[in-house]
Amino acid sequence: MIRSLISKIKTKIKKSRFIKFLFVGIINTIFGYSVFAILIILRLDYQYALLIATICGVMFNFKTIGTLVFKTKNNELIFRFIGVYCVIYILNVELIKIFNSFGINILISQAMLVLPFAVISYVLNKKFVFNVNNK
Repeated sequence: MIRSLISKIKTKIKKSRFIKFLFVGIINTIFGYSVFAILIILRLDYQYALLIATICGVMFNFKTIGTLVFKTKNNELIFRFIGVYCVIYILNVELIKIFNSFGINILISQAMLVLPFAVISYVLNKKFVFNVNNK
């Protein structure tokens, strides 16, 4: 009975795009946040650090999210993907600005925004970028 339950859970995880998105997102987040943190430590302004991290992240994330989560290799979707990340970037900069006005450290602010932006990113990518293959 326990093996059956574990098997069902594993099957559900394998089929769930959002769960896959979260796992792939962990890798993408480590990459993007590392770029951002290094640039902040090097004393680059947070807006520029976030822009560079976002650009690097878009290039890195497009393939991982497209192929591993949404099962597509359609490179023509890159422009929609970039559009989603432009929206995320603008929202992210504004929220960091607000957090910073309350005295919250920039690195902590960005860390606090990771999960909410993961959900926003998933929804926007599912609806506007990879909607051709949605189930």
